Amino acid sequence: MTLIVLTGIPGSGSTTILNKVLEDVDYLHLNYGDIMTEIAIEENIVDDRDQLRKLSPEIQKTIQKKAARRINEKSQSNNVIVDTHCTILTPSGFLPGLPVWVLEELLPDIFILIEANPDEIIYRRLDDTSRIRDIESAKDIKLHQEMNRAASMAYATLTGATVKIVQNHDLHLKSTVSKVVDLLKN
Repeated sequence: MTLIVLTGIPGSGSTTILNKVLEDVDYLHLNYGDIMTEIAIEENIVDDRDQLRKLSPEIQKTIQKKAARRINEKSQSNNVIVDTHCTILTPSGFLPGLPVWVLEELLPDIFILIEANPDEIIYRRLDDTSRIRDIESAKDIKLHQEMNRAASMAYATLTGATVKIVQNHDLHLKSTVSKVVDLLKN
């Protein structure tokens, strides 16, 4: 079994890349946020996914633990790609998306970070009407991506995983997908 964590800040294109990659590889796709949302809705904590990031860090931590257990159960006999966020920007600061209690359950083999230029991310967010996005400056987006790099290396240190950074620039979707597919097939 191979467990991949694919991550990128909102607007980086990580979900778009993942959907294209899944056309070429045999992996089970599990979205960490969807599993957290299912749990939070089941427990009457939120009504929708966009409310998750506004919960207190303690409530988010509890939901993260429960989601890790669910993913672990599903990942026993499949190659798995977990689509998640490395860090979550909350009102009280950055929250690790994969704290140690999550990593101990998942034990991923590879972290793939999808990144783009801050200006590309701003325009992608403005074009995405399917979600309610916070407005961030290019400087804030750059900081968030830097926090993801730092967090992913810390996660890799704790798990022995590798970290691969893949740039997803506008008009280069096909080559970006090929890079990720090649990584998963090797």
